[in-house]
Amino acid sequence: MNITESVAIAFDAVRAHKIRSSLTLLSIAIGIFAIIGAGTAVTSLENAITGEMANLGENSIIITRTPNIEMGNTWRKYRKRKELTYSQAVEFKKRMESTDMVSIVNTTAGITIQSGNLSTNRDVSLIGCDEYYFSNNNIGVEEGRPFVAEDISLNRPVAVIGNDVVVKLFPNISPIGQEIRIKNKKFTVIGVLKQRGAMLGQSQDNLALVPISYFMRYFSSEWEASVTIMLRAYSRESLPETIDESIGIMRSLRNVKPWEENSFEVSTNETIAEQFAGFTGYLAIFGQLAGGFALLAAGIGIMNIMLVTVKERTREIGIRKAIGAQKNWILLQF
Repeated sequence: MNITESVAIAFDAVRAHKIRSSLTLLSIAIGIFAIIGAGTAVTSLENAITGEMANLGENSIIITRTPNIEMGNTWRKYRKRKELTYSQAVEFKKRMESTDMVSIVNTTAGITIQSGNLSTNRDVSLIGCDEYYFSNNNIGVEEGRPFVAEDISLNRPVAVIGNDVVVKLFPNISPIGQEIRIKNKKFTVIGVLKQRGAMLGQSQDNLALVPISYFMRYFSSEWEASVTIMLRAYSRESLPETIDESIGIMRSLRNVKPWEENSFEVSTNETIAEQFAGFTGYLAIFGQLAGGFALLAAGIGIMNIMLVTVKERTREIGIRKAIGAQKNWILLQF
């Protein structure tokens, strides 16, 4: 029996057992895609995190009530911490001397924005921030202007919106100077953010920014919601000094005793990257285990199908051997 005849018999077997052949191909595909998918997911997450860390800049510092990533049962420890209030953040901003690039941020999701008869879906992120938020996050304004100090101090009802909101509410006109409504509060659009695209399938342009002073009054509660403080040191060399000053001021504002640990978290882009690296490490191990199990299951399925194929040809194999077929010919056929 030559190779051409073996290939012809193989195709005849595939056509004769379509379901069996399909299941074999499906098992192989599941195993391969499980391995590739796990690796791709981890790589995409790492690239997205690296890009976000680059946007923050190497001199950035973030102060929050709890860590950005909580591993294990640490949430039991952090949930007892008091809120990082807006009044504490304002006082912190006044006391900082090593840098004046301090921004106060708070966010809420699931917001609907309206303008005239048009409205967005209930998936817009509303961010309360001040004038330094744009520079601290490397966010540019494509049209109009960002916030200025007077917008915050005078509690002006103004807003800067993302491109997704512009597309839905102002498809044919410039949004600058137009009026929008957020929870029955009216805002004048003063700027449009530069497009940032999507990260991990989530659009970064589906958002609206309003002054933090207005946000805390109407969309949050100073006593119930923690804010995030973002600041940037003037240089890489002054970063340790700025961090030490930040910790000292926050401990004083939150009445932390000398022998007690911090009741807040101070992070830089390096520490955040390290936290995410640990998280992605666990994710990579999980992906490899899941892919391995999928590949094992696929291998068992293929093995069973091969066993059935050989079993149903036992008589044929016996006849071939009886008339002088060699072992390698039979293996070649299978």
